[in-house]
Amino acid sequence: MSCTVSIITVVYNGAPTIRDCLASVASQTFPAEHIIIDGGSTDDTLKIVSEFPHVSRIVSEPDQGMYDAMNKGIRLATGDIVGILNADDVYVDGHVLEKIAAAFAPGVDAVFADLVYVRPEDLQRVVRYYRADRFTPEQFASGRMPPHPTVFLRRSVYEKYGLFKTDYRIAADFELLARFLARHRIAYRYLPEVIVKMRTGGVSTRGLTSNLVLNREILRACRENGIRTNLVRVYSKYLTKIFQLVRKPT
Repeated sequence: MSCTVSIITVVYNGAPTIRDCLASVASQTFPAEHIIIDGGSTDDTLKIVSEFPHVSRIVSEPDQGMYDAMNKGIRLATGDIVGILNADDVYVDGHVLEKIAAAFAPGVDAVFADLVYVRPEDLQRVVRYYRADRFTPEQFASGRMPPHPTVFLRRSVYEKYGLFKTDYRIAADFELLARFLARHRIAYRYLPEVIVKMRTGGVSTRGLTSNLVLNREILRACRENGIRTNLVRVYSKYLTKIFQLVRKPT
């Protein structure tokens, strides 16, 4: 079955990294609508974006935060399948979207895969391997989810079950996936390979305060979506992260 793909990239003053992101989308063998949602950057972000003719649409205006910007992009998307690639991140090669499109068999509403964290200054230096091969919706109760930058969803799922909740500061991606995969039990497929390189230093890993906010929001997301859990179970996810530091992709 043929399908179309939209990629949304949210950025604010992302000049140091967005060129890599744009180039990784431009190199794909499967064409995609690439939508850039810029928060009103004051650096060279928009100048760099203008150098890439594959970009389908650019919106540059103030927003109410990252998740508000993502929602803007989803509303503008016209593809059957929607993916979100952060301005700091890249696809591992030019065949990622081709494989994703092929994985969306009839009845599949979501596809996700593996991710590696890399050094900000060296995209070849892997520091953590985030595997999703053992994921089940029951793992949301332990604070675990598929790596969000690898998740592709049918646009119809957003239309049916809603967008990101903008009153979450850090864990709106967790809440959205818990809502889709655990509460509404949409059909998903796992692609057993690394498809995204993610630079370390994201908002959810910036120190103790961010982690406290993250875990409080995870508890709230579970409660709102009928997932029984507690703080001890949520903090158990850090044991999994230890193994991610020593595992390496083959």
